Amino acid sequence: MCRVVDLRQAVLAKNDEAAHTLRAELAARGTVIVNLLSSPGSGKTELLERELLLARERGVPVAALTADLATENDAVRLARSGVPVKQVLTDGLCHLEAGMLGRHLDGWLPGDTRLLFVENVGNLVCPASYDLGESLRVVLASVTEGEDKPLKYPTAFGLAHLVVVTKTDIAEAVEFDQAAFLANVQQVNPGVEVVFTSARRGAGAGALLDRALAVAGGTAPHAPVMAQRQRAEAHGHDHDHGPDHDHGPDHDHGPDHDHGHDHGDGHDHGHRHDHDHDHPHTGSHTHRAGHGHVPSEAAGFPPGAPSAVVPTR
Repeated sequence: MCRVVDLRQAVLAKNDEAAHTLRAELAARGTVIVNLLSSPGSGKTELLERELLLARERGVPVAALTADLATENDAVRLARSGVPVKQVLTDGLCHLEAGMLGRHLDGWLPGDTRLLFVENVGNLVCPASYDLGESLRVVLASVTEGEDKPLKYPTAFGLAHLVVVTKTDIAEAVEFDQAAFLANVQQVNPGVEVVFTSARRGAGAGALLDRALAVAGGTAPHAPVMAQRQRAEAHGHDHDHGPDHDHGPDHDHGPDHDHGHDHGDGHDHGHRHDHDHDHPHTGSHTHRAGHGHVPSEAAGFPPGAPSAVVPTR
């Protein structure tokens, strides 16, 4: 069992090194990666298509890379926006990795690209553990997926810089409990901004693009508590490791933890969290929290990445 864990740590360490290199290379040319994670069917392709169209209208040089196990359907849809689009077929692999992404960008990504949107494989388990060299990690969930989604997938939501809720035009029909969802998000990722969107009705249009441009302009993203804790542990800081403490990138090593991996989206890693945050919420389309100045390292990025004060809007 220990050998399996050691191997996984080695794989993630190699990926982190590749992600650090890719982030630095792209930063040198003025390009920022936006990593989009969600379950299959969340509506991220339709939302991304709208954001790419808007970026083109505004004259923002963007590109998109989309990953799937099979078919080029998503790339065909995104190409309708008129921006550079590339499809990556993973041949069964449930996630993208930084080295893989770098190889696909080599010789393809236009030199003037300001934002590269990466639509990761539809899966909230495996992709959550892999840094792609992104400067903004966005996790999406549709109103049809249930208010407890953040609790079921605490690593994906816990490491997000931004959470986007989709398909809000049918929220009433499916009896989506917005307050419960927001409370659950705050439990795993205190202070993270939650944006509510509807690609069909145009609600929240441009929110994703605006947040990405802010980061590209030097504004530091939200610093997830989980990322800060992982960074501190990696540097050997002392902590009080209670029985519910999350020791690894995506595992709660409690006594009953099963280290086997089901790479489907239905896998529940059994994480538990002790964050007790009671936040009142309104019915507005965007849940925001003010963020102070944080070093890039504490935000989950390697030393040397830009940091700044994130204003409360």
